Amino acid sequence: MYSCLPLTQSQSYLFAGLTNTVYPGAVHSRFEHSLGVYHLAGEVAYRLRAQQDPDFPVEDFDIKTVKLAGLLHDIGHGPFSHTFERQFLPRFLSGAPWSHEDMSISMIDYIVDKHHIDIEPECLKKAKDMIVASTEHGSRNSPTEKQFLYDIVANGRNGVDVDKFDYLVRDSRACGVGCGFMFPRLMGSMRVLGDEICYRAKDYLTVYKLFSTRAEMHRTVYTHAKVKGIELMAVDALSKANESLGIADAVQNPGEFWKLDDTILKRIEVDERPELKEARDLVLRIRRRDIYQFCNEFAVPKEKLDHFNDVTPQDIICSQKSSDVTLKEEDIAVSTVQIDLTRGSSNPLESVKFFQDHDSTDKFTIPVEHISHLIPAVCQDKIVRVYAKKPELVEAVSQAFENFQMTTYGVKGILATPEKKRNGKRLFPY
Repeated sequence: MYSCLPLTQSQSYLFAGLTNTVYPGAVHSRFEHSLGVYHLAGEVAYRLRAQQDPDFPVEDFDIKTVKLAGLLHDIGHGPFSHTFERQFLPRFLSGAPWSHEDMSISMIDYIVDKHHIDIEPECLKKAKDMIVASTEHGSRNSPTEKQFLYDIVANGRNGVDVDKFDYLVRDSRACGVGCGFMFPRLMGSMRVLGDEICYRAKDYLTVYKLFSTRAEMHRTVYTHAKVKGIELMAVDALSKANESLGIADAVQNPGEFWKLDDTILKRIEVDERPELKEARDLVLRIRRRDIYQFCNEFAVPKEKLDHFNDVTPQDIICSQKSSDVTLKEEDIAVSTVQIDLTRGSSNPLESVKFFQDHDSTDKFTIPVEHISHLIPAVCQDKIVRVYAKKPELVEAVSQAFENFQMTTYGVKGILATPEKKRNGKRLFPY
Protein backbone atom coordinates (compact mmCIF):
# COMPACT_ATOMS: atom_id res chain seq x y z
CA MET A 1 0.00 0.00 0.00
CA TYR A 2 2.68 2.50 1.00
CA SER A 3 4.58 2.14 -2.27
CA CYS A 4 1.59 3.64 -4.05
CA LEU A 5 1.87 6.91 -2.13
CA PRO A 6 4.22 9.37 -3.89
CA LEU A 7 6.69 11.20 -1.68
CA THR A 8 8.20 13.52 -4.24
CA GLN A 9 6.48 16.72 -3.10
CA SER A 10 8.82 17.93 -0.39
CA GLN A 11 12.54 17.57 -0.87
CA SER A 12 13.66 20.37 1.46
CA TYR A 13 16.79 19.82 3.48
CA LEU A 14 16.62 19.42 7.25
CA PHE A 15 14.45 21.49 9.54
CA ALA A 16 15.64 24.67 7.84
CA GLY A 17 15.63 24.46 4.09
CA LEU A 18 18.93 26.20 3.27
CA THR A 19 21.13 24.75 5.98
CA ASN A 20 23.22 22.89 3.40
CA THR A 21 24.61 26.22 2.15
CA VAL A 22 26.62 26.41 5.39
CA TYR A 23 26.76 22.72 6.39
CA PRO A 24 27.56 21.02 3.05
CA GLY A 25 26.95 17.53 4.44
CA ALA A 26 23.31 18.33 5.09
CA VAL A 27 22.01 17.19 1.71
CA HIS A 28 19.51 14.62 2.91
CA SER A 29 15.86 15.35 2.20
CA ARG A 30 12.51 14.94 3.87
CA PHE A 31 12.07 11.73 1.91
CA GLU A 32 14.76 10.03 4.02
CA HIS A 33 13.34 11.65 7.15
CA SER A 34 9.84 10.40 6.32
CA LEU A 35 11.13 6.86 5.93
CA GLY A 36 12.86 7.19 9.28
CA VAL A 37 9.72 8.40 11.05
CA TYR A 38 7.72 5.61 9.36
CA HIS A 39 10.15 3.05 10.77
CA LEU A 40 10.38 4.53 14.28
CA ALA A 41 6.61 4.99 14.55
CA GLY A 42 6.17 1.30 13.85
CA GLU A 43 8.92 0.37 16.30
CA VAL A 44 7.30 2.38 19.10
CA ALA A 45 3.88 0.86 18.45
CA TYR A 46 5.31 -2.68 18.39
CA ARG A 47 7.29 -2.10 21.60
CA LEU A 48 4.35 -0.61 23.44
CA ARG A 49 2.30 -3.65 22.60
CA ALA A 50 5.10 -6.03 23.62
CA GLN A 51 5.79 -4.28 26.92
CA GLN A 52 2.17 -4.10 28.10
CA ASP A 53 -0.28 -6.70 29.35
CA PRO A 54 -1.42 -9.32 26.80
CA ASP A 55 -4.82 -7.64 26.49
CA PHE A 56 -3.28 -4.24 25.66
CA PRO A 57 -5.43 -2.71 22.88
CA VAL A 58 -2.88 -2.19 20.09
CA GLU A 59 -3.89 -4.07 16.98
CA ASP A 60 -2.16 -4.56 13.64
CA PHE A 61 -4.54 -1.97 12.18
CA ASP A 62 -3.31 0.60 14.71
CA ILE A 63 0.33 -0.11 13.90
CA LYS A 64 -0.32 0.22 10.17
CA THR A 65 -2.10 3.54 10.76
CA VAL A 66 0.68 4.97 12.92
CA LYS A 67 3.30 4.00 10.34
CA LEU A 68 1.27 5.61 7.56
CA ALA A 69 1.05 8.84 9.58
CA GLY A 70 4.82 8.77 10.05
CA LEU A 71 5.40 8.25 6.34
CA LEU A 72 3.19 11.14 5.26
CA HIS A 73 3.45 13.62 8.14
CA ASP A 74 5.65 16.10 6.23
CA ILE A 75 4.25 15.77 2.72
CA GLY A 76 2.67 19.23 3.03
CA HIS A 77 5.97 21.09 3.33
CA GLY A 78 6.77 23.62 0.63
CA PRO A 79 10.19 24.50 -0.76
CA PHE A 80 12.79 25.27 1.90
CA SER A 81 10.68 23.79 4.64
CA HIS A 82 9.71 26.14 7.49
CA THR A 83 11.29 29.10 5.69
CA PHE A 84 8.51 28.93 3.10
CA GLU A 85 5.80 28.59 5.73
CA ARG A 86 6.98 31.13 8.31
CA GLN A 87 8.79 33.77 6.25
CA PHE A 88 7.53 33.72 2.67
CA LEU A 89 3.81 32.94 2.92
CA PRO A 90 2.95 35.54 5.59
CA ARG A 91 3.92 38.24 3.07
CA PHE A 92 1.09 37.14 0.77
CA LEU A 93 -1.61 35.38 2.80
CA SER A 94 -2.52 38.46 4.88
CA GLY A 95 -2.92 36.61 8.14
CA ALA A 96 -4.94 33.71 6.68
CA PRO A 97 -4.12 30.51 8.59
CA TRP A 98 -1.91 28.00 6.76
CA SER A 99 0.26 25.20 8.06
CA HIS A 100 2.21 22.38 6.50
CA GLU A 101 0.24 19.93 8.65
CA ASP A 102 -3.04 21.05 7.12
CA MET A 103 -1.44 21.00 3.68
CA SER A 104 -0.32 17.43 4.35
CA ILE A 105 -3.99 16.49 4.78
CA SER A 106 -4.91 18.19 1.51
CA MET A 107 -2.01 16.51 -0.28
CA ILE A 108 -2.98 13.06 1.03
CA ASP A 109 -6.55 13.48 -0.19
CA TYR A 110 -5.29 14.71 -3.55
CA ILE A 111 -2.87 11.79 -3.96
CA VAL A 112 -5.46 9.18 -3.00
CA ASP A 113 -8.00 10.62 -5.45
CA LYS A 114 -5.53 11.34 -8.25
CA HIS A 115 -3.91 7.89 -8.20
CA HIS A 116 -7.05 5.93 -7.25
CA ILE A 117 -5.36 4.39 -4.22
CA ASP A 118 -7.35 1.67 -2.54
CA ILE A 119 -7.04 2.30 1.19
CA GLU A 120 -9.32 1.73 4.14
CA PRO A 121 -11.18 4.99 4.87
CA GLU A 122 -10.85 4.54 8.63
CA CYS A 123 -7.10 3.99 8.36
CA LEU A 124 -6.72 7.11 6.23
CA LYS A 125 -8.86 9.24 8.56
CA LYS A 126 -6.96 8.20 11.67
CA ALA A 127 -3.58 8.69 9.97
CA LYS A 128 -4.59 12.23 9.03
CA ASP A 129 -5.78 12.91 12.58
CA MET A 130 -2.40 11.74 13.89
CA ILE A 131 -0.57 14.14 11.56
CA VAL A 132 -2.45 17.19 12.88
CA ALA A 133 -2.53 15.95 16.50
CA SER A 134 0.01 18.54 17.64
CA THR A 135 -1.78 21.48 16.00
CA GLU A 136 -4.29 23.70 17.78
CA HIS A 137 -7.37 22.32 16.03
CA GLY A 138 -5.94 18.81 16.22
CA SER A 139 -5.79 19.00 20.00
CA ARG A 140 -9.37 20.26 20.12
CA ASN A 141 -10.52 17.20 18.17
CA SER A 142 -8.48 14.68 20.15
CA PRO A 143 -9.76 11.09 20.17
CA THR A 144 -11.63 9.62 23.12
CA GLU A 145 -9.80 6.29 23.05
CA LYS A 146 -6.25 5.14 22.31
CA GLN A 147 -5.10 8.73 22.52
CA PHE A 148 -1.54 7.56 23.14
CA LEU A 149 -1.37 6.45 19.49
CA TYR A 150 -1.80 10.09 18.45
CA ASP A 151 1.27 11.07 20.49
CA ILE A 152 3.72 8.83 18.63
CA VAL A 153 4.31 10.86 15.44
CA ALA A 154 3.33 14.41 16.46
CA ASN A 155 2.91 14.76 20.22
CA GLY A 156 0.75 17.73 21.13
CA ARG A 157 0.79 16.88 24.81
CA ASN A 158 4.46 17.31 25.58
CA GLY A 159 6.49 17.21 22.36
CA VAL A 160 8.18 13.83 22.83
CA ASP A 161 7.69 12.07 19.48
CA VAL A 162 9.49 10.04 16.84
CA ASP A 163 9.57 12.97 14.44
CA LYS A 164 12.16 14.59 16.73
CA PHE A 165 13.87 11.25 17.41
CA ASP A 166 14.66 10.98 13.71
CA TYR A 167 15.51 14.49 12.59
CA LEU A 168 17.70 15.37 15.59
CA VAL A 169 19.95 12.34 15.16
CA ARG A 170 19.88 12.51 11.34
CA ASP A 171 20.56 16.24 11.10
CA SER A 172 23.27 16.36 13.77
CA ARG A 173 25.12 13.48 12.13
CA ALA A 174 24.90 15.09 8.68
CA CYS A 175 26.18 18.40 10.02
CA GLY A 176 28.95 16.86 12.09
CA VAL A 177 27.89 18.54 15.33
CA GLY A 178 27.33 15.42 17.44
CA CYS A 179 24.20 14.36 19.29
CA GLY A 180 24.03 13.40 22.96
CA PHE A 181 20.38 12.38 22.84
CA MET A 182 19.77 8.61 22.77
CA PHE A 183 16.21 7.79 21.75
CA PRO A 184 16.65 3.97 22.01
CA ARG A 185 16.84 4.40 25.79
CA LEU A 186 13.39 6.00 25.85
CA MET A 187 11.93 3.53 23.37
CA GLY A 188 13.17 0.63 25.45
CA SER A 189 11.31 1.66 28.60
CA MET A 190 8.23 3.67 27.60
CA ARG A 191 4.87 2.39 28.81
CA VAL A 192 1.25 3.44 28.48
CA LEU A 193 -0.44 4.40 31.74
CA GLY A 194 -3.90 5.97 31.68
CA ASP A 195 -3.91 6.29 27.87
CA GLU A 196 -0.64 8.25 27.92
CA ILE A 197 2.94 7.30 27.05
CA CYS A 198 5.08 7.56 30.17
CA TYR A 199 8.78 7.12 30.93
CA ARG A 200 10.87 5.76 33.78
CA ALA A 201 11.72 8.37 36.39
CA LYS A 202 15.41 7.51 35.96
CA ASP A 203 15.12 8.66 32.31
CA TYR A 204 14.11 12.21 33.24
CA LEU A 205 17.41 13.68 32.05
CA THR A 206 17.22 11.69 28.81
CA VAL A 207 13.86 13.33 28.09
CA TYR A 208 15.38 16.70 28.95
CA LYS A 209 18.25 15.92 26.57
CA LEU A 210 15.72 15.60 23.74
CA PHE A 211 14.51 19.15 24.34
CA SER A 212 17.95 20.63 24.98
CA THR A 213 19.39 18.95 21.87
CA ARG A 214 16.59 20.41 19.79
CA ALA A 215 17.33 23.88 21.19
CA GLU A 216 21.05 23.44 20.52
CA MET A 217 20.41 22.34 16.93
CA HIS A 218 18.29 25.43 16.39
CA ARG A 219 20.97 27.69 17.80
CA THR A 220 23.96 26.04 16.11
CA VAL A 221 22.54 24.77 12.82
CA TYR A 222 18.99 25.70 11.86
CA THR A 223 19.31 29.40 12.81
CA HIS A 224 23.02 29.85 12.12
CA ALA A 225 23.56 33.53 11.28
CA LYS A 226 24.73 32.75 7.73
CA VAL A 227 21.87 30.31 7.17
CA LYS A 228 19.35 32.99 8.21
CA GLY A 229 21.03 35.55 5.96
CA ILE A 230 20.73 33.25 2.95
CA GLU A 231 17.14 32.42 3.89
CA LEU A 232 16.32 36.14 3.91
CA MET A 233 17.74 36.41 0.39
CA ALA A 234 15.82 33.36 -0.83
CA VAL A 235 12.57 34.73 0.61
CA ASP A 236 13.21 38.08 -1.09
CA ALA A 237 13.87 36.27 -4.39
CA LEU A 238 10.67 34.21 -4.07
CA SER A 239 8.72 37.34 -3.20
CA LYS A 240 9.98 39.22 -6.24
CA ALA A 241 9.17 36.23 -8.47
CA ASN A 242 5.79 35.52 -6.91
CA GLU A 243 3.65 37.56 -9.28
CA SER A 244 5.22 35.98 -12.36
CA LEU A 245 5.33 32.40 -11.07
CA GLY A 246 2.23 32.32 -8.84
CA ILE A 247 4.15 30.70 -6.00
CA ALA A 248 1.87 31.72 -3.13
CA ASP A 249 -1.27 30.87 -5.09
CA ALA A 250 -0.14 27.24 -5.35
CA VAL A 251 -0.84 26.62 -1.65
CA GLN A 252 -4.56 26.75 -2.41
CA ASN A 253 -4.35 23.97 -4.98
CA PRO A 254 -2.68 20.62 -4.20
CA GLY A 255 -2.51 19.92 -7.94
CA GLU A 256 -0.10 22.86 -8.26
CA PHE A 257 1.49 22.72 -4.85
CA TRP A 258 3.14 19.34 -5.40
CA LYS A 259 5.14 20.91 -8.24
CA LEU A 260 6.85 23.33 -5.83
CA ASP A 261 10.16 22.15 -4.40
CA ASP A 262 13.65 23.50 -3.82
CA THR A 263 14.30 23.69 -7.57
CA ILE A 264 12.23 26.89 -7.60
CA LEU A 265 15.44 28.90 -7.23
CA LYS A 266 16.90 27.19 -10.31
CA ARG A 267 13.70 27.98 -12.22
CA ILE A 268 14.13 31.64 -11.31
CA GLU A 269 17.84 31.57 -12.16
CA VAL A 270 17.35 30.25 -15.71
CA ASP A 271 14.19 32.22 -16.53
CA GLU A 272 15.34 35.20 -18.63
CA ARG A 273 12.11 37.17 -18.56
CA PRO A 274 12.79 40.84 -17.70
CA GLU A 275 10.20 40.86 -14.90
CA LEU A 276 12.26 38.25 -13.06
CA LYS A 277 15.54 40.16 -13.21
CA GLU A 278 15.52 41.32 -9.56
CA ALA A 279 14.71 37.83 -8.32
CA ARG A 280 17.29 36.31 -10.68
CA ASP A 281 20.00 38.70 -9.47
CA LEU A 282 19.32 37.68 -5.85
CA VAL A 283 19.65 33.99 -6.72
CA LEU A 284 22.93 34.71 -8.51
CA ARG A 285 24.18 36.55 -5.43
CA ILE A 286 23.45 33.45 -3.35
CA ARG A 287 25.37 31.29 -5.83
CA ARG A 288 28.34 33.68 -5.65
CA ARG A 289 28.19 33.92 -1.84
CA ASP A 290 27.54 37.64 -2.12
CA ILE A 291 25.01 37.33 0.70
CA TYR A 292 23.36 39.75 3.07
CA GLN A 293 26.00 40.78 5.61
CA PHE A 294 25.42 40.01 9.27
CA CYS A 295 25.87 43.18 11.33
CA ASN A 296 25.04 42.32 14.91
CA GLU A 297 22.57 40.54 17.18
CA PHE A 298 21.21 40.80 20.69
CA ALA A 299 19.24 38.51 22.94
CA VAL A 300 16.02 40.07 24.20
CA PRO A 301 16.25 40.43 28.01
CA LYS A 302 14.16 37.78 29.77
CA GLU A 303 12.01 40.41 31.50
CA LYS A 304 11.08 41.79 28.04
CA LEU A 305 10.17 38.47 26.39
CA ASP A 306 6.46 38.54 27.18
CA HIS A 307 6.01 42.06 25.81
CA PHE A 308 8.48 42.06 22.96
CA ASN A 309 7.56 43.96 19.80
CA ASP A 310 9.22 42.91 16.55
CA VAL A 311 12.10 45.10 15.46
CA THR A 312 11.63 46.52 11.96
CA PRO A 313 14.03 48.11 9.45
CA GLN A 314 12.26 51.39 10.17
CA ASP A 315 13.32 51.13 13.83
CA ILE A 316 16.93 50.84 12.72
CA ILE A 317 16.66 53.75 10.29
CA CYS A 318 15.16 55.98 12.97
CA SER A 319 18.17 55.23 15.16
CA GLN A 320 20.68 56.44 12.59
CA LYS A 321 22.45 59.57 13.85
CA SER A 322 25.25 60.86 11.67
CA SER A 323 26.57 59.03 8.63
CA ASP A 324 27.72 59.66 5.10
CA VAL A 325 24.98 57.24 4.00
CA THR A 326 21.23 57.69 4.43
CA LEU A 327 19.73 54.28 5.02
CA LYS A 328 16.44 53.13 3.50
CA GLU A 329 14.15 50.29 4.58
CA GLU A 330 15.11 48.20 1.57
CA ASP A 331 18.77 48.33 2.69
CA ILE A 332 18.13 46.39 5.91
CA ALA A 333 16.88 42.91 6.77
CA VAL A 334 15.85 41.91 10.30
CA SER A 335 15.50 38.33 11.52
CA THR A 336 13.94 37.49 14.87
CA VAL A 337 14.85 33.98 15.98
CA GLN A 338 12.97 32.19 18.74
CA ILE A 339 14.63 29.19 20.35
CA ASP A 340 12.79 27.19 23.00
CA LEU A 341 12.23 23.69 24.34
CA THR A 342 9.11 23.18 22.11
CA ARG A 343 6.57 24.92 24.41
CA GLY A 344 7.49 28.59 24.12
CA SER A 345 8.27 30.00 27.56
CA SER A 346 6.89 26.90 29.31
CA ASN A 347 8.96 23.91 30.36
CA PRO A 348 7.71 20.84 28.42
CA LEU A 349 9.00 18.55 31.18
CA GLU A 350 6.07 19.74 33.27
CA SER A 351 3.78 17.88 30.84
CA VAL A 352 5.75 14.62 30.69
CA LYS A 353 4.55 11.78 32.92
CA PHE A 354 6.87 9.27 34.57
CA PHE A 355 6.61 5.99 36.50
CA GLN A 356 8.85 4.51 39.16
CA ASP A 357 9.50 1.02 37.78
CA HIS A 358 7.88 -1.55 35.52
CA ASP A 359 5.62 -2.82 38.28
CA SER A 360 4.20 0.66 38.86
CA THR A 361 0.68 1.57 37.88
CA ASP A 362 0.91 5.23 38.92
CA LYS A 363 2.12 8.07 36.72
CA PHE A 364 3.35 11.44 37.92
CA THR A 365 5.22 14.57 36.96
CA ILE A 366 8.58 15.37 38.52
CA PRO A 367 9.47 18.90 39.66
CA VAL A 368 12.67 19.92 37.93
CA GLU A 369 14.33 20.95 41.20
CA HIS A 370 14.05 17.34 42.39
CA ILE A 371 16.41 16.27 39.61
CA SER A 372 18.86 19.07 38.87
CA HIS A 373 19.50 22.74 39.50
CA LEU A 374 21.37 22.99 36.19
CA ILE A 375 18.21 22.84 34.08
CA PRO A 376 17.36 26.45 33.13
CA ALA A 377 14.42 28.21 34.73
CA VAL A 378 13.86 30.25 31.53
CA CYS A 379 13.02 28.02 28.57
CA GLN A 380 13.07 30.52 25.73
CA ASP A 381 15.51 32.77 23.88
CA LYS A 382 14.59 35.46 21.40
CA ILE A 383 17.44 36.78 19.29
CA VAL A 384 17.24 39.78 16.96
CA ARG A 385 19.71 39.85 14.08
CA VAL A 386 20.23 42.65 11.61
CA TYR A 387 21.73 42.34 8.13
CA ALA A 388 22.91 44.85 5.54
CA LYS A 389 21.73 43.92 2.07
CA LYS A 390 24.78 45.56 0.48
CA PRO A 391 28.39 45.16 1.74
CA GLU A 392 29.10 48.89 1.56
CA LEU A 393 26.29 49.55 4.08
CA VAL A 394 27.57 47.28 6.86
CA GLU A 395 29.18 50.14 8.80
CA ALA A 396 26.10 52.37 8.67
CA VAL A 397 23.64 49.58 9.52
CA SER A 398 25.83 48.27 12.35
CA GLN A 399 26.10 51.70 13.95
CA ALA A 400 22.37 52.39 13.61
CA PHE A 401 21.53 49.03 15.18
CA GLU A 402 23.90 49.68 18.08
CA ASN A 403 22.18 53.04 18.61
CA PHE A 404 18.82 51.28 18.65
CA GLN A 405 19.99 48.77 21.25
CA MET A 406 21.40 51.47 23.52
CA THR A 407 18.23 53.53 23.26
CA THR A 408 15.89 50.57 23.79
CA TYR A 409 17.76 48.38 26.28
CA GLY A 410 20.72 50.43 27.48
CA VAL A 411 23.25 47.87 26.21
CA LYS A 412 24.53 46.71 22.85
CA GLY A 413 25.20 43.21 21.56
CA ILE A 414 28.68 41.80 22.03
CA LEU A 415 28.71 40.03 18.65
CA ALA A 416 29.34 43.24 16.74
CA THR A 417 30.66 43.10 13.20
CA PRO A 418 34.52 43.19 13.10
CA GLU A 419 35.97 46.49 11.94
CA LYS A 420 37.53 44.97 8.79
CA LYS A 421 34.17 43.56 7.77
CA ARG A 422 32.43 46.86 8.48
CA ASN A 423 34.71 48.35 5.88
CA GLY A 424 33.55 45.84 3.28
CA LYS A 425 36.32 43.22 3.63
CA ARG A 426 35.26 39.57 3.87
CA LEU A 427 37.03 37.65 6.64
CA PHE A 428 35.76 34.12 6.10
CA PRO A 429 33.37 32.58 3.53
CA TYR A 430 31.21 31.15 6.33
